[in-house]
Amino acid sequence: MTQTVAFIGLGNMGGGMAANQAKAGHVVMAFDLSKEAVERAVAAGCQAASSVAEAVKDADVVITMLPAGPHVLKVYSEQIIGAAPTGALLLDCSTIDVETCRKVAGLAAEAGYVFADAPVSGGTMAADAGTLAFMVGCDEPEFARIEAALEPMSRATFRAGDHGAGQAAKICNNMILGITMLGTCEAIALAEKLGLDPVKMFDIVSKASGQSWSVTTYYPWPGPVPTAPSNRNYDGGFATAMMLKDLKLAQQAAAAAGATTPLGAQTEALYQMFDRLGFGGRDFSAILQLLRGKLDDLPTD
Repeated sequence: MTQTVAFIGLGNMGGGMAANQAKAGHVVMAFDLSKEAVERAVAAGCQAASSVAEAVKDADVVITMLPAGPHVLKVYSEQIIGAAPTGALLLDCSTIDVETCRKVAGLAAEAGYVFADAPVSGGTMAADAGTLAFMVGCDEPEFARIEAALEPMSRATFRAGDHGAGQAAKICNNMILGITMLGTCEAIALAEKLGLDPVKMFDIVSKASGQSWSVTTYYPWPGPVPTAPSNRNYDGGFATAMMLKDLKLAQQAAAAAGATTPLGAQTEALYQMFDRLGFGGRDFSAILQLLRGKLDDLPTD
């Protein structure tokens, strides 16, 4: 069934996601503060909206993909709630802190809306391909409707629990990702020092007990995984600054919950250093070059 989808936030992830909603035959009203981002969305089949209010005024579904919690709270409280029809389904796919997520969910519920947090995993390649994994926090009776709305962008959609659970799942997932990527990069740097060809290491590790997503889908050495950012000098993909943001959210959540996460803390510290050296815009797998002592080969932002 054709629906009108308002899509707010057309960055590296949101642009591909909005395009897949348009490919599914929906009317997509797209808005971003960046004129260039809106133009790319229009070229992909979306329609340009001049404001959030214009984008959401006739929406059946509102999807947001915004940088951080303060942006999400401001856009929902000041521009979406009250402007979108109360029958519209509100889906926030941003990665933000659990507390802010639950605050937005409460504001939406008070105004009569159905709201879900639905952060994503998979990076820009999956956003473009429509193969993201969604982790949803919502009221259980609403999940089927939410899953259907996300389907054009998704290869898998999971209900993690009630509001905020999607965000909890996302930050835990990305803490695992940050740790395993760092371990993968350390092992490649060591293998190189020991005279082992990193490509041969991939052949072995991808079939052995060291196998992980960071190895088989996103190998940080050029060659074995043609679609990985390592083949583009770490351009595009999942920016170091975004990984650092997620690791910080995980550490904030750990502190609030009294959880012990020493590997998460050390991983955050290393990505913080990498970001401060000027590589926040490079893909997070580029931290391999720091461990190899090859930062001179890597363009800064």
